[in-house]
Amino acid sequence: MSIRSLKSRWGFFFWIAFLSLLLAAAMIGCAMVGVIKFSLSEMWTSPVFWQLRAPRIALSVLVGATLSVCGASYQSIFRNPLTDPYILGISSGASLGAAIAIICGLSAYIWGIGICSLATALITVFLIYNIASIGNRLHTTTLLLTGVCITFLITAVVSFLMVLHQDKMESIIFWTMGSFSTASWADVLLLLPICVGGLFVIHYYSKDLNLILAGTETAQSLGVEVEKVKRRLLAVTTLMVAFAVSTCGVIGFVGLVVPHCVRLVLGSDNRKVVPASFLVGALFLLLCDTLARTALMPNELPVGSLTAIVGAPLFIFLLYRNKPRT
Repeated sequence: MSIRSLKSRWGFFFWIAFLSLLLAAAMIGCAMVGVIKFSLSEMWTSPVFWQLRAPRIALSVLVGATLSVCGASYQSIFRNPLTDPYILGISSGASLGAAIAIICGLSAYIWGIGICSLATALITVFLIYNIASIGNRLHTTTLLLTGVCITFLITAVVSFLMVLHQDKMESIIFWTMGSFSTASWADVLLLLPICVGGLFVIHYYSKDLNLILAGTETAQSLGVEVEKVKRRLLAVTTLMVAFAVSTCGVIGFVGLVVPHCVRLVLGSDNRKVVPASFLVGALFLLLCDTLARTALMPNELPVGSLTAIVGAPLFIFLLYRNKPRT
């Protein structure tokens, strides 16, 4: 199927159906491989599958979908295809909370790290929002620059904490590179309503995002309350990313590469990009996590490093293939 036919209405529906079936098949296939292998019949009756592998697969799908959808939203809000969901300091804020939790021994408690990382991520973004706000307006350039500065500052603080507590350094580094090794049904049930609800909100505003991409003045002339839409979407996406990071650590590149690759195939219409990014992001992170836990069995690789290793060459290839020839 050509790219032109994929951009048509029926071609898009076909692609969504294909991706949905592919994701379902991948979830079943990935569940069968690992340190403990299952046949298709054994899998459904195994306690190991239901207690360990199933929640891990479900969480990787939800996190991948969340980061990708948020990435698509950020890239439209800021009108920049290189914008990442972590640009507002969410990952650095979460890293600080996780480092504090690990140092204080809270990792032994259920949601010990998650609660701390979620709290510091939200506090960090709240601080950045307030610095970048001018009256009722959100100054986009100031927001991005403040996010970058706060990220560097918190990264330095986390590095300082690791030097002071070298016995905890390995745990902190592993968390900051992302892992689903501690995934549980509690994590899945927490993230599921946030992810699904956020998807519907972003998709509801997808037409407004299309107009914002055309320019602020154009959007306003067509009746879009640009500042209000930006604030609402930034609030929703920030909450989504903060909850996702609190369950698995920092996993970069998904929110950058997936929406951009989807746009290269389907075009820039967010009514298509948002649902497609949801499915492609879920599939991408599921496959990366499966590779992370099976490549060096019984050892495990940080999934964040694999998303960069796999995603970066693909991203460069697509950019090269689609660059102007004149």
